[in-house]
Amino acid sequence: MVHTKNLSSIKIRAAVVRKQDGPLKIETLDMEGPQDSEALVRIVACGVCHTDISMVHHWETSDGPLVLGHEGAGVVELAGSKVKSVRSGDHVILSYQSCGTCHQCKSGRPTKCRRFYELNFGFHRIDGSNALEKNGVRGHFLGQSSFASHVLATDRNMVKVSRKLPLKVFAPLGCGIQTGAGTVMNLLRIVKGESVAVFGTGAVGLAAVMAARVAGAYPIIGVDRIPFRLKLALDLGATNVINTGKTNTVSAIKEITASGVDYVLETTGNDQVLRLMPEVVKKRGTIAFFTGDDVPDFLPKGINAVHVIGGDSVPQIFIPQLIKLYQLEKFPFDRLLKYYDFKDINKAMKDSLSGRIIKPVLLM
Repeated sequence: MVHTKNLSSIKIRAAVVRKQDGPLKIETLDMEGPQDSEALVRIVACGVCHTDISMVHHWETSDGPLVLGHEGAGVVELAGSKVKSVRSGDHVILSYQSCGTCHQCKSGRPTKCRRFYELNFGFHRIDGSNALEKNGVRGHFLGQSSFASHVLATDRNMVKVSRKLPLKVFAPLGCGIQTGAGTVMNLLRIVKGESVAVFGTGAVGLAAVMAARVAGAYPIIGVDRIPFRLKLALDLGATNVINTGKTNTVSAIKEITASGVDYVLETTGNDQVLRLMPEVVKKRGTIAFFTGDDVPDFLPKGINAVHVIGGDSVPQIFIPQLIKLYQLEKFPFDRLLKYYDFKDINKAMKDSLSGRIIKPVLLM
C-alpha cells in the first residue's frame, strides 16, 4: 500500500468542456493526488453515455469548464491508506458515487443515497473539494470525470475485477448497460412469462432486452425507428419489434398482446412517446421512466410508475453478475460497442447522437 502523501499532484490529460455543444478539447491539467480514502486510477477505456452528451449540449457559461465521463475502467496506480477494496495494480470498473453513511446506503440502496445528486452532479468530492480546482476546471462527475488519463475514485464507486478481463469491453457496465439490465432484474424483477415493451433500442434499451431474455420474459417487444437497431434487438432477445416510422405502435402492441404489456421501459425521453405509455400497458401494469427527475403527472389511476436511477443496482454486486452472464454467452453486450481513440472523442459523440452507433467506447 502506497501512502498518498507521497503524491501531492499529477499531470493528466482530460477532455474539457468550455462551450455549449463543444467541441471538447484535450488539455493537460494538474490534478491533486489522492486523499487517504481515494485511489488514483489510470483510465484504460471509457464508454460515452448520452448523459455526457446531454451535459455538453446544455452547458452554460455559469457551469464553468467541466471534465465529464462516467463509464471508466482502468488500473489502480495508488491506493490511499483508508482504501479497503483495492490495491495498486488492481483492475477496476468505475460506477456512480454514494456517501456510504446515510440510512439508504447502509441499507444497501446506494441509488437512493440522500446525497446522490450532489455527489454525482455537483462536481466535487464527498468532502466538497475539487481535485481540479487549480485549473479552474470542475471534475468528479458521477464520482469520476473519466474522460481523462487518470481519475480519483473511492471504495464506493470502484468494482474490482479480474486482471484477465479486457477493460475496454467492460467499461460501459458502469452506467448505461447496468441501468438497463438492472431495471429488469433488480428494480422491476421481471419473471418468466411476463411481457415487456422497451421503447428505445439504444444501449440502455438493448441491455434491458438482453436482461428480459435472461429473465424469461415473453413477449419482449423492441420499439424504435432505426432499422439496424431493431434487427439487433431481435438478435439479442426481442421476440417482436415495431418500427414507429412505419407502424401504429399502440395497435401493433395490442395485436401482439391483446390487453397490453405488463411492463413498459421508456428510455427515449420523447414527450410524444411518453404519452403513449398508458395506452400500451395493462391495467395495474408498470411503466419505468429513465429520463427526468420524476414520473409524468398525466398517468391515469391504476398504472404503476417508477423513476429509474442506475437500475436500482449495487455496482459491486451487479456488475460481477453481468460479467458472469457475459462469460456464459447470455448477455452479449459487446455487440453494442464501437471503439474510438481518445483524441476522436468529438466524433464518438457525434456518431452516437446521430444514432449510427449504439455505444462508443474511448481507448485512452
